[in-house]
Amino acid sequence: MNVLEEQVVRLSQLPSGKKAVIKSHEESDFQLTLMEMGCVPGEPVWVEMIAPLGDPLAIQIAGYYLSIRKKDAEKILVVLQ
Repeated sequence: MNVLEEQVVRLSQLPSGKKAVIKSHEESDFQLTLMEMGCVPGEPVWVEMIAPLGDPLAIQIAGYYLSIRKKDAEKILVVLQ
């Protein structure tokens, strides 16, 4: 893999402790709400914790913690750092 290539994954696939930057959102009813909560393209994000059964995820973004359902995290594309 070329060093300049971006590795894009879904936020729901990001392992705990791994950092990324939000690239884009897929269309959803929750998209505007996510953006109002700070999940905007270009914003650094990392998964702080994952619940024992895998849902929800606790992410750190825009200086605070946000609990997000896995199905909503599926709609957010991020670039690994």
